[in-house]
Amino acid sequence: MEQTIPNIVESPQRMTVDEFRQISEFITTHYGIKLPDFKKTMVEGRLQKRLRKTSIKTFSEYIDFVFSKQGKDEMLEMIDAISTNKTDFFRESTHFDFLTNTLLPQFAKENPREKLKIWSAAASSGEEIYTIAMVMEEYNSNINESNVNYSILGTDISIEKLKTAIAAIYPEDRIKDVPIIIRDKYLMKSKDPSKKVVRFTPSIRSRVEFRRLNLMENKYPVDGDYDIIFCRNVLIYFDKNLQERVINKLCEKLKPGGYFFLGHSESIIGKEVPLRQIEPTVYQKI
Repeated sequence: MEQTIPNIVESPQRMTVDEFRQISEFITTHYGIKLPDFKKTMVEGRLQKRLRKTSIKTFSEYIDFVFSKQGKDEMLEMIDAISTNKTDFFRESTHFDFLTNTLLPQFAKENPREKLKIWSAAASSGEEIYTIAMVMEEYNSNINESNVNYSILGTDISIEKLKTAIAAIYPEDRIKDVPIIIRDKYLMKSKDPSKKVVRFTPSIRSRVEFRRLNLMENKYPVDGDYDIIFCRNVLIYFDKNLQERVINKLCEKLKPGGYFFLGHSESIIGKEVPLRQIEPTVYQKI
């Protein structure tokens, strides 16, 4: 009688405390992201996928490879894997209400011939930027006076997330928070019914630009005349001193009187920054 050999499933690799600290100290030093001990399981889970992808057997070997000259490309993959965070369309919608009801009418009245320059400094996979673009287009389509000309820059540390943003293609279930009337205007369904994805129209895509940028850099290689900067839900991963440094460096790129948006769990309280509060998590450069 032929004997059946059972399938052997390899157990996932486990990361030691020392291995986790090697990675977390490097990420914090070079990218500002805090990785306290309770994040070990998250980091381990995300990097297990990189071990499988690279066919590396242990975390010890993976760390040696990542920090070697040959591991330069994998270093970027590791950073992408660890720094990826959740984002949604129309997240914290009160900011977009303020944009529509207060900021844009004010700008149109005071600067009728100027271009409104907007920077999303933690753009991730593009949801925030495309939300801003849709809000701008809706504002322009609903006013009788001249339109507000605008441009939007999105920067992020993750190359993979930026690739998604540039492609502007999202699963249909990701756009559930986009009002239906707006979806019909700015999102196109795939011609293949089996592909449940949508893509932003060329008119929206032409308004946005994406670049890679690490907020830990000493200087940000962007223009110094932005009217609005969004930096939402990224500073929570930095310590207080680094938060202050990043806000000040961002404010160097903001016009006097320009607006600065933080996430709802973030604040400038106790920080020496050139901003005054206008609304909850909405600030103006002094």
